[in-house]
Amino acid sequence: MKADYPGFSKWYEKKSVENARAYIQKNEKGLLQAFLYLKVEQEALTDIEPTMPAANRLKVGTFKIDAHNTKLGEFFVKKIMQAAVYKEVDEVYVTIFAKHEALIKLLQRYGFEERGKKGDELVLVRPIKQRSNDVLRDYPFVHTEGKRKFLLAIKPEYHTRLFPDSILNTEQREKDYLVRDVAHTNSIHKIYVCRMKEVGQLHRDDVLVIYRMSDGAGPAYYRSVISSVCVVEEIKKKSDFANIGEYLKYANAYSVFGEDELRKLYEQPDLVVIKMTYNAAFDRRVIRKELLEKVGIASDKYWGFFQLTDEQFNKITSIGKVNESLIVN
Repeated sequence: MKADYPGFSKWYEKKSVENARAYIQKNEKGLLQAFLYLKVEQEALTDIEPTMPAANRLKVGTFKIDAHNTKLGEFFVKKIMQAAVYKEVDEVYVTIFAKHEALIKLLQRYGFEERGKKGDELVLVRPIKQRSNDVLRDYPFVHTEGKRKFLLAIKPEYHTRLFPDSILNTEQREKDYLVRDVAHTNSIHKIYVCRMKEVGQLHRDDVLVIYRMSDGAGPAYYRSVISSVCVVEEIKKKSDFANIGEYLKYANAYSVFGEDELRKLYEQPDLVVIKMTYNAAFDRRVIRKELLEKVGIASDKYWGFFQLTDEQFNKITSIGKVNESLIVN
């Protein structure tokens, strides 16, 4: 950052005195691996070409990562979008040198578009409310109109690793929990492998509510909970993989399963691999008791996987206090 921005050291000292906050990530050796500074602005952008009128914007003031894969970059894109939703801005913008091709492609994947230039830097903008009808470019928003909704059950030993910021230990979390959390495992994409053949009917854009099965610490009536909302990116069956090597390469990218577990699962003919985006964690847990008594789900259902009505989905997200702006009808 010092090489790209000659005045960076003075800027950093100034922000330190102002008690400003930044997100950072360190590697296993304790060395700085990523740095993200965010700022809300309302004024017109007159120092870019073409200029942009005044608006409520989140400026990605400084964003630099040093990583060998895309997961760290995706994690920080997630933090940017969470902050944008939390701050209720209209758009997000970032200035970036053209040489950072991988980072530019990553931002474009999630809806950022080149809008102009600021000196030698490109200006990329992501409108918050604009709908593109694409799972990734619309992330983290869940567009529900005309979309199928399903409940997907996940065992507790896998749930924590898949959805580390989903509330499970307390009744309700603080409002700013998500923008304070910096768990590296909190990636945008998730892969879950199961043997429920009914899951094979899913397709891109289907909406999933994640149901964490009971942890055994008490009756499922109180211990089984809905925790998260996801959107399906892709569904693959065993027949979609040419061999086990292709399957392992695909599943290992975002899966919570170890290689031995993945190999054992591959031996099963009814294998289904779900790739999904992790869009929203509930601010309040929804227990099985409420699903039965308030949402109206029949007790004799097979609770591994089933389709929800629009009314049931809306009741679940309402009880769970999901940020209203994330669920778009």
